Amino acid sequence: MARLSTLSRSIAGKTALVTGAASGMGRATAHLFADEGAHVAVADINEDGVQAVVEEIKAAGGSAAGWCFDVADLGEINTAVDGAAKTFGGLDILINNAGFSHHMSVEDDAFEENWQRHMDVLLTAHVRLVRAALPYLKVAGGGRIVNIASTEGLGATPEIAPYTSAKHGVIGLTRSLAVELPKYGITVNCICPGAIHTGITSRIKDEHKEIFSRRRIPLKRYGNPEEVAHATLSLVLPAASYINGVALPVDAGLTIKNA
Repeated sequence: MARLSTLSRSIAGKTALVTGAASGMGRATAHLFADEGAHVAVADINEDGVQAVVEEIKAAGGSAAGWCFDVADLGEINTAVDGAAKTFGGLDILINNAGFSHHMSVEDDAFEENWQRHMDVLLTAHVRLVRAALPYLKVAGGGRIVNIASTEGLGATPEIAPYTSAKHGVIGLTRSLAVELPKYGITVNCICPGAIHTGITSRIKDEHKEIFSRRRIPLKRYGNPEEVAHATLSLVLPAASYINGVALPVDAGLTIKNA
């Protein structure tokens, strides 16, 4: 009897560029993709972190190379994307993960500067990376783009208006490109992580995390970066060819809980 399943669930031999890969969700994604047999271009503004992740992946038998750059710099984006494609012979997957968050009231004198930096890193960089990667993704056929948004893109929290606005923009960008790029066989999706143990949330006291988890999260805990990485992996598989334009919450039910 012929097998029913014909679509591949392997990214072995594919090349993936992951931004913000020196720590947190980006690091977990880089490691997971490498474990699955992909060549990983590790990108981050933290040079020591980039080198550490590359060495970790290679020590585990994986394939990786690193690029240290600021995603707010268009020239550095182009250099890194071209370098990654040249190093590995192409580019199949782009993961726009680099990010940060800084609390500030809209009344603060430094608000506009803070706003611009968030837009540069969290939104403009995404579309610039897509544009830089597009020639390679078109050649690859069946290219995959995953933008990391946030549950903040589905709601709002006081005093992080730049972050929240940018994450709403990431979802909008994802949907726009998802109806524009399929003509090249490219799918575009995004992940909306909820409360995850990362550098951004490390500033929150443990007791406050516990209170929030008990009150707001059905699973009663924060998530781990690897749990987000596995969701990201699921969207870049060849078998995920009919998933396009989604904003997938990875939040343990946070966004659907009414009380």
